[in-house]
Order: sequence, then structure tokens, then C-alpha cells
Amino acid sequence: MRRLSAVLPAALLVLTLSGCDVMKRISEGAYRNAVADGAAVELDERGVRLQGRLSCATPQGGPESVMRIRCTGRTAEGAPVVVTGVATEADTRRPRERYVITVGGRNLMTADCLGRACT
Repeated sequence: MRRLSAVLPAALLVLTLSGCDVMKRISEGAYRNAVADGAAVELDERGVRLQGRLSCATPQGGPESVMRIRCTGRTAEGAPVVVTGVATEADTRRPRERYVITVGGRNLMTADCLGRACT
């Protein structure tokens, strides 16, 4: 099973079951880490080296069934890297994910999942 597809439902389940802000931050953190890791793998497989770890944020607002993410960083050569993603039906067992990675303002890839676990 795809790693991000496994992480997102688990993170959202915790969000919906717990009214606790601490659990919400932990779940969002797990999702941000999974996307950063998956994007780093995709970039590495395409010969793009990063200066460091991507920094990801999950903007608030909108319906609970939609989760957005934006990650930024730089290549070893200094070109900007941007990863944007959206998961619709995020409050279900099978969210629909879409990610776009750009390097230096150019679209490098668009995918339904990120990382080695993608099939």
C-alpha cells in the first residue's frame, strides 16, 4: 500500500477522534514528514539533490474532507523547489491525493503518491 495513503487516513482518524490540539499537531506533523520524505525520494530518483530537508506546512481552513500541503526547499545548486499537494475525501479510508513538484519554476512531476512505496 502506498506510504502516504497509509499515513493520511491514520492522521485524519486521530484528528477526527480527538478534540485535543496536541493530537492534531502530531497528526499534521506525521503527514508533513511523510510528504517531505516522499518528495525527497522522488527528487533523488530524478537526480535532483536538495540542500537540506524540505519545509512543509498544512494551511488551515476549508472543509475537513480536503487537506492541503505545501513544501519548499532548494536544490544543491540553489534552485527553488516547491511541492504542493491536495488530498480530497481526506476524511475517508481512501483519500484521493495529487502532488506537483516544481524545480526552478518548472514542473518536474505530477503524481497521485510520492516515494518508493508508490505503485
